[in-house]
Amino acid sequence: MRLDKIDAAGSGSWDSPFSVSQAISNQTGAAYTVEGYVVGQPVSQTSVVTGNFPNDYALALADSQSETNTSQMVYVQIPSSFRSSYGLQSNPELMYQKLKVTGNLTDYFSHPGVKSTSAFEEVQGDTDPGDPPSYDEYYTPADGKAGSALKSALHNIIDDHTTLSYSEVWGALRNTDEDPGNSDNVLLLYSGRSQSKFTNGGGVDDWNREHVWAKSHGDFGTAQGPGTDLHHLRPTDVTVNSTRGNLDFDNGGNEHNEAPGNYYDGDSWEPRDEVKGDVARMIFYMAVRYEGDSGEADLELNNDVNNGSAPYHGKISVLLDWHEEDPVDSRDIRRNNIIFEQYQGNRNPFIDHPEWAEMIW
Repeated sequence: MRLDKIDAAGSGSWDSPFSVSQAISNQTGAAYTVEGYVVGQPVSQTSVVTGNFPNDYALALADSQSETNTSQMVYVQIPSSFRSSYGLQSNPELMYQKLKVTGNLTDYFSHPGVKSTSAFEEVQGDTDPGDPPSYDEYYTPADGKAGSALKSALHNIIDDHTTLSYSEVWGALRNTDEDPGNSDNVLLLYSGRSQSKFTNGGGVDDWNREHVWAKSHGDFGTAQGPGTDLHHLRPTDVTVNSTRGNLDFDNGGNEHNEAPGNYYDGDSWEPRDEVKGDVARMIFYMAVRYEGDSGEADLELNNDVNNGSAPYHGKISVLLDWHEEDPVDSRDIRRNNIIFEQYQGNRNPFIDHPEWAEMIW
C-alpha cells in the first residue's frame, strides 16, 4: 500500500524545491529548499518515532508518506521560532502532510539533514488523503468497540493468514530484521548487535529464532501457526536466547553480561529499553491472534510469572508500562508492513493503533 512518491526533480529554489532524495545527495552545507512528507520525529541516527513525540525540535521528511526506511529520509532541525507551528509534539496532525523547508543541507543526528532552517510552509492540496500506517479499511470491523468486543473483532481480522514453515522463518527474518545501516546484517533483538544475516545456527555467537511468546507457554513448539508466526519471532544471540528461555516478562534482576541493558532472575526477563515496547506489542498480538480456533492454543495474558507450560504470559501490568514507555517507531512499522505485504497477510494491530492495548486490558 505504497503512496505516490515525488518524482519531479527540482533546482532547490523555493519555487522548484529539491525532493528528499535530491537533498540526501546534496549535503554540501549550502542553503536549499526541500519538499517532502512528514513521516515522524528523529530521535537517533537510525530511529524515527511516529507518535508520542518527545518535543518540537525536529521532524523527518521523505518522498513517500509510507516511507519507514530512515536511509530514505532527511532530518530537519526546527529552530525555536518555528516549533509552535511545526513541531510534532505541538502539531501531531502534521504527520503525513507535505512541507517545504529551507535550510542548510548538512548532517543532523549524524544523518543527512536540513539545519539552520529559515522557512517552513505546508503544501496545500497536494497530500494524498490516505494514511498508510492506520490501515483504516482493514480495521473497519473494530470501529467503535472496546474491551472483549474489540479483542474479538481484532482476532477475526488477523486470524486468517498465510503460515510459514519453521525453516522459511530464517529467510523471512533476514528481511524483517535487516539492519537499516547495513543491508548485509540483521539486528539482534536483545543485544542490539548488528550481525551477518547468514551467521544463523546453533553455535556460540550465532543468531537463532527467538519466540518472544515463549513456545512452552501453551506448548505449541515450532508448529506452523504460533510456532512460526513472524509477528513474535526475532533474531537473537544463541546464548542470550538460552538465558531468556521461557521466562515471563518483569522488571529487575541481574544484568546480562553479553546483552547489557537486559536483566533477568529466576522467573523473569527485562529487555533493554529500546525494545521494551516491541516486546509488549508482540505479546499483545499473540494474545489476540491465538484464541483456540482450529485446534490452536488459546493464549492469554496475566499478571503472573512462572507460568511454565500454561498458555499464559505475564506480566500484563509491566507490558502495558513498556508499551507506553517505548512507543511505536519506524522499525516497528517497517516490520509490520513487510510481514503484511510479503509473508503472512496480517498485521499487528497494536503497532497501527497503540491505544487499543489499554482499551482491551
